[in-house]
Amino acid sequence: MKKSLAILALSLGMVSLGACSDNRMHSHGVYMLVDTSGTYAREMGKAAKIVNYLLATLNPGDSLAVAKVESRSFTEKDIVAKVTFDKRPSQATSQKRVFKDKIQTFAKEIKGSAYTDITGGLIQGAEYLNETKSGIKTIVIFSDMQEELGKGTIRDFPISLDGFRVVALNVTKLGTDNADPRLYLDRLARWEARVRKAGASEWVVVNDLEHNLESILTTR
Repeated sequence: MKKSLAILALSLGMVSLGACSDNRMHSHGVYMLVDTSGTYAREMGKAAKIVNYLLATLNPGDSLAVAKVESRSFTEKDIVAKVTFDKRPSQATSQKRVFKDKIQTFAKEIKGSAYTDITGGLIQGAEYLNETKSGIKTIVIFSDMQEELGKGTIRDFPISLDGFRVVALNVTKLGTDNADPRLYLDRLARWEARVRKAGASEWVVVNDLEHNLESILTTR
């Protein structure tokens, strides 16, 4: 009898572990990088709308973080808000409300940075999402994708984004891009080549924020 109970307990434990593993496999983790350099800081209204979309779309058990892209972005202090939503829908709703309030405060108090360390933000985002153990991991970059590094900031080395989706949002055109569109296209091509070389499973560019926001979370 004791042996039978022990086997049953072991079986239930294995089922429980399998269920936890399955839940993680289907959970979605999103890390959103928000460019705060130069005039891009004035785009925070659009960024806040994207965060609201993510809050409305992500489910209990999913994870979300929003971080600033500043002069040096490989640091926890640049994370504005982060959360893994509770399995209980009512608790998850409360967490989303708190998260939204933090973003609204951030949008009002934002200060532009002198430089744009996108690479550092990508590395920090990958580290955060790996810790959440999400099954689907997406890094969203709200930026013109023009990386400008301050003196002493070294980022010309291989990075690892194995299995990550990378989504570039609202990639506005610079003045130089208007004069020579090839600069814009080349900038996007260089970033795509870099993230794919780093192991990213998908690269997506979304500029039509009115109609294509679902592309942020949709995998091909």
